[in-house]
Amino acid sequence: MTIDDVWGIGQELKPLQMAVRGFVMFFITLVLLRIGGMRIFGKQTAFDSILVIMLGSVLARGVVGASPFFSTVAAGAVMVAIHRILAVLAMRYTTIGKLVKGIHRSLYKNGVINWPNMNRSGISKDDLLESVKLEMHSESLDKVQEIIIEKNGQLSIIKREE
Repeated sequence: MTIDDVWGIGQELKPLQMAVRGFVMFFITLVLLRIGGMRIFGKQTAFDSILVIMLGSVLARGVVGASPFFSTVAAGAVMVAIHRILAVLAMRYTTIGKLVKGIHRSLYKNGVINWPNMNRSGISKDDLLESVKLEMHSESLDKVQEIIIEKNGQLSIIKREE
């Protein structure tokens, strides 16, 4: 039995060969995610989601034999490195952070809905009220001081001081 019998060549892979590739790629992906840092899954911003989607797509090609195995690993490593470098630059330079990660926007403050920010964010008044209902168990904005859409798309609700 040769390495080609276990590893396979091209796209005509047997179940055992694909399983071996999947096993190896699992650990390679784990190493790449450790190098990339836990923010990849922690923040769930578009910046992080792009890496997860692309990394999964590219590395899967190496498992199924659609692209050369080591080429897909190299492409994945480059994507993780770019993500890591941009994260460091975004941490140091506010402008880069805004470009890469986005910004948060106030949607409602002190009884006034900010319609331009609502439109930019694609959020309706019903969406605001739904978030208030889910988070504060209220169907009214009366007890809300401010609602902010965060960089990851979640709505933060700040309660009014009584």
